[in-house]
Amino acid sequence: MNEKHIVKIAQELNVGVGQVSATAELLAQQATVPFIARYRKEATGTLDEVAITSIRDRLAQLEELDKRRESILKSLEERELLTEELKGKILAAETMSVLEDLYLPFRPKRRTRATIAREKGLEPLAAMIFSQDEAVDVMAQAASFLDPEKGVNSQEEALAGSRDIIAEWVNEDQAARAAIRSLYAQKALFATTALAGKEAEGAKYRDYFSWEEMVAKVPSHRILAVFRGEKEGFLDLRLSPPEEEAVGIMEKMFVKGESPASQQVREAVQDSYKRLLSLSMETEMRGETKERADREAIKVFAANLRELLLAAPLGQKNMMAIDPGVRTGCKVACLDRQGKLLHTATIYPFDSEKRRASAEDTVKTLCKTYGTEAVAIGNGTAGRETEAFIRSLDLPVGIPLVMVNESGASVYSASEVARKEFPDLDVSIRGAVSIGRRLMDPLAELVKIDPKSIGVGQYQHDVDQGDLKRSLDDVVVSCVNSVGVEVNTASARLLSYVSALGPALAENIVRHREANGPFRS
Repeated sequence: MNEKHIVKIAQELNVGVGQVSATAELLAQQATVPFIARYRKEATGTLDEVAITSIRDRLAQLEELDKRRESILKSLEERELLTEELKGKILAAETMSVLEDLYLPFRPKRRTRATIAREKGLEPLAAMIFSQDEAVDVMAQAASFLDPEKGVNSQEEALAGSRDIIAEWVNEDQAARAAIRSLYAQKALFATTALAGKEAEGAKYRDYFSWEEMVAKVPSHRILAVFRGEKEGFLDLRLSPPEEEAVGIMEKMFVKGESPASQQVREAVQDSYKRLLSLSMETEMRGETKERADREAIKVFAANLRELLLAAPLGQKNMMAIDPGVRTGCKVACLDRQGKLLHTATIYPFDSEKRRASAEDTVKTLCKTYGTEAVAIGNGTAGRETEAFIRSLDLPVGIPLVMVNESGASVYSASEVARKEFPDLDVSIRGAVSIGRRLMDPLAELVKIDPKSIGVGQYQHDVDQGDLKRSLDDVVVSCVNSVGVEVNTASARLLSYVSALGPALAENIVRHREANGPFRS
């Protein structure tokens, strides 16, 4: 365990070092966040789930930074480029961007314009010009570097090569990168235009065909929208601060007067910004902006999922569940109060009059036979029409009719969990069963589905899928442990989310229950 990380996180979160240390130790032992929050309060000093999750995520970030730091040190050592001063700076770097800035001058490069200029022997000329000594006669010095064999045929060619080398030095200067990074953070603009000829095809992005907004103020949904529009080939996206201001900052840092050498440096600085540094910073800022948008969007998705999972259950009722369909008919499943499947049928209320009458008879008969106490109808295609059909029937007074969000029901019906539960049932009937059980107990049913398939947000396929999965899984575990489960009706999948129960123990509980009947204590 890295003590420096523990102290740093304690300071950031304003909690005790001992609390962070104990939490890190429990996480290293594979303890889940709800388990630590509920059953290890004495160790963590009663940290809640939010604090424990923050500690877990920050530890992961710092470990990633350390891995990159190690990799950089190893690379520099192997190439005999590591000095004590550089090593000290690398060990002190606290963010990934500072670390990468330090490594940039030493990173193995592909063949650049500066590399070619060095091969022509122009680095001493570049150094002479960069010093900006007013006594230096630039043209005379350039003439002394002419070498037709190396491809330096004129003074202008010698100066151009020198400027390429200076441009690379400027681009790799840590202070310059920090200053331009700060400018990008404060003043960069997102600007989008429609790609020529794609206006009609990309009409859904018309709000962004001519759009500008400060990067620091753009809400996450707009960031994700423009990135998607660019990815799909409808938008041209640019991210940059005012160019004059950026170049001005750099000229102030590197240009030392008005001598001929200074004029060469000014040209090199302008080229460095336009050709190298602006592109590098745009890429970096795009990455950071996307990460910020992902974080905000994932937070919204997690809140939506929590609301769905903790929706009030209707409770144990004899249920008729209907998965609506027009061409293939409506699939009907009758369930008992524990959610056990009793009967299935397919009705066609939207075909001929004859089939509609037959559907009416079937529904009424099933309601009577299985003592239906509630009807659940999926909200997909033909959901409203199916609801109107059921309402038109003369069903017993007091039977509630509820439209149920069926997002992910088709994913569940084709999943291994569903195949294991109902090996002989048609996929669409499994979907109807899921709809009915969702109404009885949303949490118990929805935990069987990959959280990403429940449909909790508009841009959930655009965000980092690893971060999304981790966050949504956290919500599922948190909800299950907040509510608790009924040990005599919970599925193995639901039980496996309970703190301190793993998948194997959950399966054993279900097997024991099936063999010996319900637990009595």
